[in-house]
Amino acid sequence: MQTQEERKRLLQKANELPLCPGVYIMKNREGRVIYVGKSRKLKNRVSQYFQNSHKGYKTERMVSQVADFEYFLCDTEMEALTLENTLIKQHTPKYNIRLKDAKSYPYIKITAEPYPRLQFTRTRQKDKGRYFGPYSGASVAGGVIRTLEKALGLPTCNRRFPRDIGKERPCLYHQLGQCCAPCTGKVSEEEYAELIQCATEILRGNSAAAEAAVREKMEHAAMEERFEAAAIYRDRLFALQKLSQKQKVVASPDTAEDIFGFYRDDYGAAMVVFYVRGGALLDKYEVVFGNDQITDSEALISFVFDHYRTRPDIPPRVLLSFEAQDEDVEPLAALLSEAAGRKVQVYPPQRGERKKLCELAVQNAAEKLAATRRETEKNDDAMIRLASLLALEVVPNRIESYDISNFGNEYKTCGMIVWEDGKFARSEYRTFRIRDIEGTDDYASMREALSRRLAHLQDAEGSFAKMPDLILLDGGAAHVGVIRRLLEEMELSIPVFGMVKDDFHKTRALCSEHEEISIATDRALFTVIYRIQEEVHRYSVKRMSDAKRGSLRTSALEKIPGVGSAKAKCLLSHFGGLAPLKRASEEQIAAAPGIGPVLARAVYAHFHKQGKEE
Repeated sequence: MQTQEERKRLLQKANELPLCPGVYIMKNREGRVIYVGKSRKLKNRVSQYFQNSHKGYKTERMVSQVADFEYFLCDTEMEALTLENTLIKQHTPKYNIRLKDAKSYPYIKITAEPYPRLQFTRTRQKDKGRYFGPYSGASVAGGVIRTLEKALGLPTCNRRFPRDIGKERPCLYHQLGQCCAPCTGKVSEEEYAELIQCATEILRGNSAAAEAAVREKMEHAAMEERFEAAAIYRDRLFALQKLSQKQKVVASPDTAEDIFGFYRDDYGAAMVVFYVRGGALLDKYEVVFGNDQITDSEALISFVFDHYRTRPDIPPRVLLSFEAQDEDVEPLAALLSEAAGRKVQVYPPQRGERKKLCELAVQNAAEKLAATRRETEKNDDAMIRLASLLALEVVPNRIESYDISNFGNEYKTCGMIVWEDGKFARSEYRTFRIRDIEGTDDYASMREALSRRLAHLQDAEGSFAKMPDLILLDGGAAHVGVIRRLLEEMELSIPVFGMVKDDFHKTRALCSEHEEISIATDRALFTVIYRIQEEVHRYSVKRMSDAKRGSLRTSALEKIPGVGSAKAKCLLSHFGGLAPLKRASEEQIAAAPGIGPVLARAVYAHFHKQGKEE
């Protein structure tokens, strides 16, 4: 802990700072960054931390651990906000609130081809496709795609047009009226482009414009007595109207704005973001902040800025439910305006409908925090009973679970998942490729994986430096015996138990080397163990399958003259898989890094020759 002399020294150092914009970095005794902040006037802001004035509990706890601080001077507040965000991502300080990695967010992509498709993707590539999002989850993005495809009659098959026009008869979806069937050759590129334009407007949140365009075409066709075409437009209009009815209308049709609702109590905090486009609530984002993370107005403004670094769709207005100082809001508004290419207003509304929307977002944040707390308490109770049942010295906070998966003697993989703080910590999952074990010896494979993982406990930092409170193996007493011998050799004291399955491959009990421990009568505990066992099995099988699939794809490409392992991996990485590569033109293949026109011609010819032979 910090002494009074140390705090006086830090206050004196802070008082010597200049009165200009900058970023400060708080460090603990180990030299680890624990907090990053910014200020218009560095001296005033940093000195406040070390004065004997009233501070929030979380802030005071952070300050008590500060041994030293560094700072960077900036020319403007905008520069300070940008640098602060970069440093938070670089150091992931304990007390800063932050978003999850943008790579995990889903997007909807409209492909760049004569007959474009709607695709789910988690990566934005530098191609000619149009991307919408990111969305709050895969289920949301997938639901939007399915709804648009059904409402507009867009094809969902793997055929590519115009290449596959007339090759096969229309599928069942066309007979059900759910596909416009470009495969018949009766849908021109212009007609198909109208459907894609409708989808584009809806994805932009402009359902009214899409409906108006379809209504105009319907009326025009009726005036020209093209009644069959008018009927098609009529059905399309009904589908769009039905789609728009599913969206909750919260404002006038021309409204586009994001609402940040923040709720905080004595035990935690949460943020809910509403995305309103075309007057309708299209999606929302929810996040619960950790107990240690500081959530003052300055930190929340940084969170908002970070939020838009993952979202290219910035509306004209960003509404805040919390009060913030002008010196924090102004650089945020300036940076968002610069990114959007037009003026973006950022402010907390004081009255009217926008104030009510902020209050609604705050209510949602409060409910999200309460629901998370209820789930956490339920899981905590289950962990207390687990500790009692297994006679553990501590209630397990971090549980690591392992499972071996293989395809015969090949692609032997051990998956490691982590259950921490009452939930799956997916960012800490790891995969071990079993290299030294011949044959299908699961016990030796498990030992190799655990020995490699536990060797990292001596690391200075990182997830592997954390000591697990409990290890659960997807296996029986023999697996437990092997790993306990390993722990004894490494002089580690970590409880190890197996998760036993019944004849139907479902969780039955836990086991030590010598006995089974029933969990069937404790519903909450059984549910947690069942979820852990299913998750580790799912993860290990998926990573083994990925390795197998990647190997098969690479070997398939290596049959092409001039394509070796490195080139094959480069092509698969660039196009995101074998299927997109098969659909690519010769020019697109040539544009891949390290390929060139000669090799592209060979790759293109290989796939087209295969297609003709088939």
